[in-house]
Amino acid sequence: MNFETLKFERDGAVAIITLNRPDAANSLNVKMSEELVKVATHCDSNPDIRCVVFTGAGKMFSAGGDLVSFSAQGEAMGEYMRYATTGLHAAISRFTRMNAPFLVAVNGVAAGAGFSMAITGDMIFAAESAKFTMAYTRAGVSPDGSASYFLPRLVGHTRAMQLILMNDLLTAQQAKEWGLVNEVVADDQLMPRVMEVAHQLAKGATLAYGEAKRLVADSFSNTIETQMEMETRAISGLVRYTEDAPNAIRAFANKQKAEFKGR
Repeated sequence: MNFETLKFERDGAVAIITLNRPDAANSLNVKMSEELVKVATHCDSNPDIRCVVFTGAGKMFSAGGDLVSFSAQGEAMGEYMRYATTGLHAAISRFTRMNAPFLVAVNGVAAGAGFSMAITGDMIFAAESAKFTMAYTRAGVSPDGSASYFLPRLVGHTRAMQLILMNDLLTAQQAKEWGLVNEVVADDQLMPRVMEVAHQLAKGATLAYGEAKRLVADSFSNTIETQMEMETRAISGLVRYTEDAPNAIRAFANKQKAEFKGR
């Protein structure tokens, strides 16, 4: 797959998506929004992709929205931004609900929509030099890119509002302490570490990962009874409709190593 604003690669069952506008700080414009939907749909649709890694080219992860392109729209700015966010949101929805685990490797500054995209990962890894800032209100706008959904869930209401209103600049270590990232890794070890985890997950229970992702995504809007019913349907469905779950259960019962094929 060839893109103008992204780079898409495969390493076996692992797909690697790289924001690829380094000269524009990997900022989001309409073209990138459109291409994110396309690549997210491909990753969600292709059963051979069993883990996805998401990162940025160059020194920055992403500076957020491309304010230069937004400003150039004049009176059509609002419509242009609506179109850009619609594509971004569709991509995030697919990454969140697809079967394949979605790993984010934050290689530098993540600001605005870059911050938002960074915290959508099922697991999030940050280089030691990475920094995080919401930045939206500094430009007179409110958050997008699912930040108002994920941020309060990760850090709580009080800290979420602090980040949104005050635009604090967090180091990678502070982001880890606040619960925004799973691991902080030396800059030159970021991608090797993320790919190590990605290949480990790509050999795992892909369909079970997908059910778990969707259960967690819906957990805050369901009652406990609804959530438990969805758990029942998910776990029994995996046993009834997939090959991996019953084969793995039999393997464990026979004290053998389970092998998963994503089927």
